[in-house]
Amino acid sequence: MAAPSRSIGIALVAALGGFLLGFDATVISGAVPLIREYFGLGGAAGSLRLGWAVSCLGWGAMAGNLGAGALSDRLGRRSVLWLTAALFLGSSLLAATAHTFLTFIVARVLGGLAVGAAILTAPLYISELAPADRRGQLVAINQLMIVIGISASFFSNDLLLASGAGSWRWMFGVEAVPSLLFLALLMRVPESPRWLLARGRRTQALAVLSALQGSAAGSELARIESVVALTARTGRWSALFGARLRFVMVFAAGLAFFQQITGINAVFYYLPTIFAQAGGGLASAFRQSALVGLVNVGMTLAAMRWIDRLGRKPLLVLGALGMSISLLSISWAFRSAAGPGAPVAHPELVLAAIMTFVASFAISLGPVMWVMVSEIFPNGERALAISVIGFWNSLISATVTLVFPWEIRHWGPAGTFLGYGLLALAALVFVVLLAPETRGRTLEEIEQLFSGRSPWHRSLPDPGQDMNAAEQPAPRAAV
Repeated sequence: MAAPSRSIGIALVAALGGFLLGFDATVISGAVPLIREYFGLGGAAGSLRLGWAVSCLGWGAMAGNLGAGALSDRLGRRSVLWLTAALFLGSSLLAATAHTFLTFIVARVLGGLAVGAAILTAPLYISELAPADRRGQLVAINQLMIVIGISASFFSNDLLLASGAGSWRWMFGVEAVPSLLFLALLMRVPESPRWLLARGRRTQALAVLSALQGSAAGSELARIESVVALTARTGRWSALFGARLRFVMVFAAGLAFFQQITGINAVFYYLPTIFAQAGGGLASAFRQSALVGLVNVGMTLAAMRWIDRLGRKPLLVLGALGMSISLLSISWAFRSAAGPGAPVAHPELVLAAIMTFVASFAISLGPVMWVMVSEIFPNGERALAISVIGFWNSLISATVTLVFPWEIRHWGPAGTFLGYGLLALAALVFVVLLAPETRGRTLEEIEQLFSGRSPWHRSLPDPGQDMNAAEQPAPRAAV
């Protein structure tokens, strides 16, 4: 297999974890009306229990986030991916056979552990094996597989709905098939060369780099070794909150916050419920959810095409603007309802605005957040830093999905989506003012550029140029 093809193949295998993540996270959307009835989750108290049933995956993901960094540093990136595959398999089978609410919660928490580990480890692993000029695209494959998994869960739920009251069991059970495939394919991919080198396994690291980069492997190994030698002397957890990484941590935490606080997972997890409130029947709501899934996949493909061409920041700005407009439009559409409990006056606008919101997210905060988080931290602290940011991201996600049924009940859809829209405007201001550009740089170049002081307070080189100083033309005089 040629080196570029091998890089793509490895990224696709690792990104199967993303597929399972997306499927496992959103399969609950179709099961919500069914488990509400099966477990008796009606009334005000039932709304909170339903919110817990949906959000408990996020709480489990928080533990997975915290554990993934330390485990991937100790055991290796690939070993953690193996663990996530086993957890996805166990969660699927346990949820499908659950007969008590407690058992169902345990199954979803196990799935959350897998989600928390996969959402961090897969992009980390891919970024450490990808060449600099294709890193954004290859890491974005993971986000593509997440949205394909989301879309697959919507279509699967729609097809299985006709199987009767127990259809929710099949919705969860089908996940066992891709979980087994993920386990099998992980046997065929190598460990991260950066992790191998950090553990003193230089020969193995060189072999992996040779398979990926051919004759350029030696120079790449020397570049990585020079940085590993420096980062080996730095602290670990304490270093994350020191002056050297202060600005990078602030930006990453802010980006992770806005990715979830704007309500993307609330929309995905409760999508059929939202469409039903907009005036459609349950079957129609499932079909509309499947359509939204297709939009999500299509726009993620567009993001993959442009992330290494336009850059990270332009996509973030464009996406945040689109999210703001679409969320405020959803709020207006619900506010124009004829009266309490009546269908909205513009149900077609709700569908169009949700599709626009998902499209805007899929081209920006969805893939770009994880690409940037996987590349802006130094090699020595990258895994632990991603764990902290992932924990924060999962905390926001779990909180948003937990309180969503309560918000809908007390504020109504109009008030809920107005809040999301205002937060999306805040996200737009954040990325305009603070987002750096990392396009076209190696991980080691990004580390040297961003560590020590704020990269936003100084002039950055043109990211379209080759950042290898040995290959750069003489710099032009400042005008």
